[in-house]
Amino acid sequence: MQPSFDPSAAHFASRYLAAFAALPVAVQYGFAVVLGLVIGSFLTVVVHRLPVMLERAWRAEVDSAMPEAPKPSADPYPERFNLAVPRSACPHCKHVLRAWENIPVISYLALRGRCSACGARVSPRYPLVELASGVLAALSLYAYGPTWPALAAFGLCATLLTAGLIDYDTRYLPDVLTLPLLWAGLIVNFGAGGFATLHDAVTGAIVGYLFLWCVYWLFRLVRGVEGMGYGDFKLLAAIGAWLGWSALAQVVLIAAVAGAAFGIVATWRKRMRFEEPLPFGPFLAAGGAITLFVGTPLYSLLG
Repeated sequence: MQPSFDPSAAHFASRYLAAFAALPVAVQYGFAVVLGLVIGSFLTVVVHRLPVMLERAWRAEVDSAMPEAPKPSADPYPERFNLAVPRSACPHCKHVLRAWENIPVISYLALRGRCSACGARVSPRYPLVELASGVLAALSLYAYGPTWPALAAFGLCATLLTAGLIDYDTRYLPDVLTLPLLWAGLIVNFGAGGFATLHDAVTGAIVGYLFLWCVYWLFRLVRGVEGMGYGDFKLLAAIGAWLGWSALAQVVLIAAVAGAAFGIVATWRKRMRFEEPLPFGPFLAAGGAITLFVGTPLYSLLG
């Protein structure tokens, strides 16, 4: 006799999703926020460690190709350094954080933003990133309900948050984030229930890349300098792959206005020089996340 259940992974996933949807709404949101906080804690690790890991990989490639090239000074991190090891520690006294010191947001508040061993101040970025991730998880659930698109939306937002912070810190958008994000958008929109049709997703990836590529070369021909990096092209292409080509104009408009406002305020407060380049990735990421949740209301307002 054939079994009466479907052993496929999709079947079990659907059962778990149905069980989650049956929970009280407050429990669903509580779970989403806690998940977002935990993921946000991991994102702070990625933002700090991924650039170091990539720089080490680039140095190894240069050393292999040009052994005679001058060797840069060694970085201050241990030889074994990735997203899993070593354990998180205070950057000042190297105190390894205990489990209770790694609880998202709560540990920061309990310790009053200071290391328990040396008393050095801990950057408020850590709890802010955790809180942002928790809010994004709750917004994903609110916008799409207890469905797989909600989980996909949170994955998009978490990656945008990570890429934006890395670009802000290093002026670099890693291919290991932007390219998988682009392919993930196409895969999510491959079947029914995505955020755009597959045709619009593919068109969005093409238009997103080519638009900023044209802006880059126009700026270079007129001003003689590079106005943005290739990582920005890939990030907008990824956003287009998720949201479709029709969302790109609003994404770019939000990014441009937000970037200009940030630059004006930062210059006025003497946090940056007028001629200092401003990373565009964080503002593209913000434009993508906003458009994901609110749609494209600017079109009706401007029309």
